[in-house]
Amino acid sequence: MTDADDDNTFPDYARLTAVTLDEASLGRDSLEVEHEREVAIFDLLEKNNFALEGEGQEGPYALHLSLADNRLVFAISDNDGIPLQQIMLSLSPFRRIVKDYFLICDSYYAAIKTQPASKIEAIDMGRRGLHDEGSHLLMERLKGKVVVDIATARRLFTLLCALHWKG
Repeated sequence: MTDADDDNTFPDYARLTAVTLDEASLGRDSLEVEHEREVAIFDLLEKNNFALEGEGQEGPYALHLSLADNRLVFAISDNDGIPLQQIMLSLSPFRRIVKDYFLICDSYYAAIKTQPASKIEAIDMGRRGLHDEGSHLLMERLKGKVVVDIATARRLFTLLCALHWKG
């Protein structure tokens, strides 16, 4: 996979048409976190590349994300709601990145209120770097189960963080 947003190697049916988050897994969110979650879902549904690996599991797909027993759960079904696959990923490999990402996001939101543009840009570069690192880790952890492009992985990582955030 390339890091390009326009990855034409995916067939038309290799996409998500619905994404939901488990309400019980969500913490009390700040307005910024809630907004990022809403934007990530909107952007994810607008354009994504997502395909289950294996025969007979073609999309389009509906995805329900939740947390259970320190795991990120991908419950994937077809558009008729028929379950296709459930994938559970340990959150342990993400722990450091998510913690650092939350810290830098807090710094970013504080900086946009009072700091000069140069300071905000520097913090934002660090924030994007951590986001990219988490997105690539998510792609790696999904390898052999689900194929996604980097743009889709970035939006999924945002949702992982939204689920992980306990305000």
